[in-house]
Amino acid sequence: MKKIMNDPSQIVTEMVQGLVRSYPDQLKQIPGTEAVIKIADLKQRPQVGIVSGGGSGHEPTHAGFVGDGMLTAAVCGQVFTSPTPDQIYEAIQAADAGRGVFLIIKNYSGDVMNFEMAKDMAAMDNIDVRSIVVDDDIAVENSTYTQGRRGVAGTIFVHKILGAYARQGADIEAIEALAQQVTPNIKTIGVALSGATVPEVGQPGFELAPDEIEYGVGIHGEPGYRREKLQDSRHLAVELVNKLKKAHHMTAGEHFAVIVNGLGATPLMEQYVFMNDVLDLLAAENVEVDFTKVGNYMTSLDMAGVSLTIMKLIEPGWLAKLEEPVTTIAW
Repeated sequence: MKKIMNDPSQIVTEMVQGLVRSYPDQLKQIPGTEAVIKIADLKQRPQVGIVSGGGSGHEPTHAGFVGDGMLTAAVCGQVFTSPTPDQIYEAIQAADAGRGVFLIIKNYSGDVMNFEMAKDMAAMDNIDVRSIVVDDDIAVENSTYTQGRRGVAGTIFVHKILGAYARQGADIEAIEALAQQVTPNIKTIGVALSGATVPEVGQPGFELAPDEIEYGVGIHGEPGYRREKLQDSRHLAVELVNKLKKAHHMTAGEHFAVIVNGLGATPLMEQYVFMNDVLDLLAAENVEVDFTKVGNYMTSLDMAGVSLTIMKLIEPGWLAKLEEPVTTIAW
């Protein structure tokens, strides 16, 4: 294993310190935690606080999306491990400007349990806390750490749209209703070319032969649904687009937003080739792609591969919110 690090047990602590010191005009660390919050006077422009988080190793998620127009705060757990309830609670307190706090939770058992516990703790302080559980990964119904579908890169669309409406001044009831409408319209599926190596473990979580790929692998290395020999980009795109087309019941004339997300070790060159194939396939379905993003948004350490997220834009206002400029590290 080759990693640029010091003590593996301190890698998250040192990462968070390096993050806030790299962007001191945008982020600050919440004292006593591995959580970060945007630098802004929340009392001067009070809005619903938007908080997310999860295990580290998926950078830039989640801290990279903290800033004006997206997340108010993000909580960094240990690698591939949910943050603790007390750290989430501290982030809720810090993000509360008197209008309540909304939690965006990926569907992993530890995350759901710990965020719900923090939510109950905050309620004892009379903070109005609501939440949504994102389960956009259509690859498998149940997997390691998960009851139901996993939450993956589609979560970024939820951050962006809810953050935009919160900045606009929407109240927490409106944010909750919006989250319940947006989340079912986001679907994601991925393909891995190699496994990820957790620093404290020192070896990949799973092994693929040099000429093998696996469809549907999770961002923590959870099993997918099929292995096969490596094929060209168009073959991979056909597999993933067909799965998403079926999940969306896609019909001609519908409008969509698309993210091609690198899983950590896939060059941008290859991601753009893959997006080119995806857009050709969607054009053949006579649907409208109104918004696209390509890059590393929710990674899995050094895993090679990509995920494809397609969001159905059932409300015209959603596109405008996706296009609004934000002040974050990663969007």
